[in-house]
Amino acid sequence: MPANTTASSPKKKKGRRARLLVIVLVLALVAGVGYGTYWSISTVRASFPQTTGTLKLDGLKGQVEVKRDDFGIPQIYADSDEDLFRAQGFVQAQDRFWEMDVRRHMTAGRLSEMFGSGQVETDAFLRTLGWRKVAQQEYDTKLSPATKKYLQVYADGVNAYLKGREGKDLSVEYAALEFTNDYKPEPWTPVDSVAWLKAMAWDLRGNMQDEIDRSLLTSRLSEQQIKELYPSYPYDRNKPIVGGGGLDPVTGKFDPDAKPSGGTGSGSGGGTGTGAGTGTGTGTGTGTGTGTGSGANSAAGATQGLNSQLSALSETLDTIPALLGPSGSGIGSNSWVVSGKYTTTNKPMLANDPHLAPQLPSLWYQMGLHCRKATAACRHDVAGYTFSGTPGVIVGHNQEIAWGFTNLGADVTDLYLEKLSGDRYQVGNEEKRLTTRTEVIKVAGGSSKTIRVRSTGHGPLVSDRSTELETVGQKAPVSNSAPDRGAGYAVALQWTALQPGNSMDAVFELNRAKDFQQFRKAASKFEVPSQNLVYADAKGNIGYQAPGKIPVRAEGDGRTPAPGWDPAYKWKGYIPFDELPYEENPDRGYIVTANQSVIDAKKYPYLLTEDYGYGARSQRINDLIESKIQGGGKISTEDMRTMQMDNSSEIAKLLTPYLLKIDISDPYVREAQKLLEGWDYTQGPDSGAAAYFNGVWRNVLKLAFGNKLPKELRIEGECLSVRPADSSAPDDDLNERVRECGERDSETAQPDGSDRWFEVVRGLLKDENNNWWQSPQTRTDSATDTRDELLGRAMEDARWELTAKLGKDASSWSWGRLHQLTLKNQTLGTEGPGFLQFVLNRGPWNLGGGEAAVNASGWNAASGYDVIWVPSMRMVVNVGDWDKSRWINLTGASGHAYNAHYTDQTDKWVDGELLDWAYSEQAVTGKTVDTLKLTP
Repeated sequence: MPANTTASSPKKKKGRRARLLVIVLVLALVAGVGYGTYWSISTVRASFPQTTGTLKLDGLKGQVEVKRDDFGIPQIYADSDEDLFRAQGFVQAQDRFWEMDVRRHMTAGRLSEMFGSGQVETDAFLRTLGWRKVAQQEYDTKLSPATKKYLQVYADGVNAYLKGREGKDLSVEYAALEFTNDYKPEPWTPVDSVAWLKAMAWDLRGNMQDEIDRSLLTSRLSEQQIKELYPSYPYDRNKPIVGGGGLDPVTGKFDPDAKPSGGTGSGSGGGTGTGAGTGTGTGTGTGTGTGTGSGANSAAGATQGLNSQLSALSETLDTIPALLGPSGSGIGSNSWVVSGKYTTTNKPMLANDPHLAPQLPSLWYQMGLHCRKATAACRHDVAGYTFSGTPGVIVGHNQEIAWGFTNLGADVTDLYLEKLSGDRYQVGNEEKRLTTRTEVIKVAGGSSKTIRVRSTGHGPLVSDRSTELETVGQKAPVSNSAPDRGAGYAVALQWTALQPGNSMDAVFELNRAKDFQQFRKAASKFEVPSQNLVYADAKGNIGYQAPGKIPVRAEGDGRTPAPGWDPAYKWKGYIPFDELPYEENPDRGYIVTANQSVIDAKKYPYLLTEDYGYGARSQRINDLIESKIQGGGKISTEDMRTMQMDNSSEIAKLLTPYLLKIDISDPYVREAQKLLEGWDYTQGPDSGAAAYFNGVWRNVLKLAFGNKLPKELRIEGECLSVRPADSSAPDDDLNERVRECGERDSETAQPDGSDRWFEVVRGLLKDENNNWWQSPQTRTDSATDTRDELLGRAMEDARWELTAKLGKDASSWSWGRLHQLTLKNQTLGTEGPGFLQFVLNRGPWNLGGGEAAVNASGWNAASGYDVIWVPSMRMVVNVGDWDKSRWINLTGASGHAYNAHYTDQTDKWVDGELLDWAYSEQAVTGKTVDTLKLTP
């Protein structure tokens, strides 16, 4: 196979730009490498893929065509499924092999082999979880023969591309890596593909961070205060996904038309438990709202040991690459489907935009996989968004159906306190032997490190992966019947994704499904991660299914760590698929999923989770659809696109009227306050009002809540003068304070400003004298005692914060200048030398949208205004008239820096534009600018 010396042929304008950028790259490398090595233009372009002409691909049964449009998006045509997936592997390796290689090293806990000793702790944690081990078990024992065959030919296609190529021929990152490492890429395997689904499941795992946070809060807040920070889901205001239904009393299956059969009583949002689920330690004081001692949990001293271990565990979790984005109630995805009864095409329309961490290249890879003729040997004609490194299409459509995903957020993880005695752990009145295995971590440029992984019947001991966790639970609050804690308790993780499953089978079955029944059958195998699946078909049907392997707990609700020694707290099974909620053609004519509650918890007998998003985005989408329908209009493709870009702020609608009533005497603060007069609560990138409001919101959260949280939840490096948790000194006694610095990373620090915090503040606004409005005196500011005093101080603090960031003239402020997106290569673009980050990263872009808006360009109010998650792609599917569908990716098809398709979709993505999505062969041919023929 000849070297890939032929670059793609986009429009001349793109070509000129690419050549100029290559020259810039070479100059940067020559100036900055400092190794006495000269990188030529040919070095940079060596890894650009060949996209025209003819290449031989071993193993093919017939000729395959790869047609790329002006954005480099490939559509593959073949005569057999095996040829289709073999070519998919080859083409994805052409564009994205560095990304694929890093992913497989991450899932296998082998990052140290590429990047050295700095990744040993991350690898140790990932080896402890055992993603790769479970993926191997899935491949060996669970997956169907057809799926295994597709995985194998996909791997063969990747390896055909690797054959005869050195690292620098695969991606410029390998050329950079060669300066410090002799790493050589190894062949791809089918298990490398399966393991990636474990990484996806990790970042979409549910409420594990909330479980840790609730326990950590006990060191400074009472049980009642913690309950106030986790309010009930507002079913009266924000609709769940499923409008009704319940378990049929005769069949036992879920029936969308059945009357509710009674629920678990979950969804109350309150209480923190005890850290072990059985202890006492309930708060005894009413609290001052300062979080500095008075009103703190009476068991605060007793929880110190548990909090120390959970804090260390949280820090360990922070080191794991969040490839899909930070966890939290404010993030997720949007997907909705509208019946043809209410669309301009008289056919359903389906929209989807998953909200994930911004990265370069995008997590998604657009692609079409087409059998030229449907036969028993060739059954796929599907297009959409794929994961590089995984065969098939994850989100998209075929000739009959379309589907989209959002995160269900099911609680599929539990932390267990474990009583250890040597190599044994206690269960009831017995002791069982720990399961152990040895893992050897190879380290580039250093000696290998050997670790011992220990597990109980619940799962691996994640507490073993931090020196701070060696003494575990020394004072954890537990019941009087708990075993003697001795040197402390260990912490085990039980998680559904650590059991072999069939999710890879589900991908291919979704790709081939032709109706709602086949769609549901495929969904039944999508065990992890648990996702909301929306559906539409060319016959006019719409639907929804909640799939996933969701545990049924004998005791406890998964909100706090459970006592592992008590058999009553074990999982007793999983919710049967036939009893999970679904809908088909609901009377309202549309279905919205945006991480809100699936079904009213009081009307459903199983606990799905206590930690849904609170429905700000989903209800806004519901309202937009309803307003169109009630007005007698029909929803168009452009309407769907416009909804995706909706920037309205729910918290601004709630809070701004209160801010405008504050009597401001300072003329500079008053100048900023005037920005809010007449504001429509939209967060466009040019909006000065949005900039100021979000600044005020950030400071309200900080004063009312953030400064009262324990250091384990506050932003790292932010230091405060606070009272010790056990101090009884009055609030205004500055001499009794100690300096305490936050420890949490910027993406998960609290209060993050998610729609959970919308509900917290909503519950307090009418109570002007609530203790949460109290903020202590500082060296420069007087204490606040009431709502209006705190809001006024927040407005003043925001004025001076934005003056420092945006300038003295408030009329020149804009939200986009605060709220910026920088796309970063997820390895060398974040940790590499400065010049290499310049080479690989792009941006910044000024964005509109915001936290819990439909256009969810997320930011964490505890750490600043930078964008930390985004709509990672957007699509609007015209069901049945597929060629009128539209789509966009965050970056581009290519993972090669300075390739014309590296970020050629980003500007359009920022502006809310969508590209034409050609699907039929005629439409694809009309869009084709490059054709590569692969021959046996």
